[in-house]
Amino acid sequence: MNQLQNKPKFSLAIQSEGYKKLINNTLGDPKRAAKFIAAISSAVATNSSLQQCDAGSILSGALLGEALNLSPSPQLGQYYLVPFKDKAQFQLGYKGYIQLAIRSGQYKDIDVIEVREGEYLGRDKITGKHQFEFIEDEVERENKPIIGYMAYFEYLNGFYKNLYWSK
Repeated sequence: MNQLQNKPKFSLAIQSEGYKKLINNTLGDPKRAAKFIAAISSAVATNSSLQQCDAGSILSGALLGEALNLSPSPQLGQYYLVPFKDKAQFQLGYKGYIQLAIRSGQYKDIDVIEVREGEYLGRDKITGKHQFEFIEDEVERENKPIIGYMAYFEYLNGFYKNLYWSK
């Protein structure tokens, strides 16, 4: 018999007194706990693979997200609970990284943009930095295919970094 068949589904486990008590004790606020249970239940309900995972691993990953004050909503992309075998693993999404960076108070600017055909000019031969010339006309730009993505950040102290990933 499959080991998962002996474990209760997450939707049942999260409503058990043991889980509710653990969540209430961990979060310390009944309203916050109710909001947490609703949010994580919704995230699990939309992912059939996640529904097959061990309820304890789902709760563990979700509590990590809660500790970082991030939302489990897949639509927001702050963090994901990723099924791996019969366990759920916490995976920080790029919007979660941005959220944490902004909260740190160390960044002057941070952003990501798609790079369209003709905009990537390669690397500067001396500095190795990626070079771009973005198309100003938005209509023209939108009609060009996406060839990659560029992300950058600048710290308050002036340190700057940009990264490029081809599609």
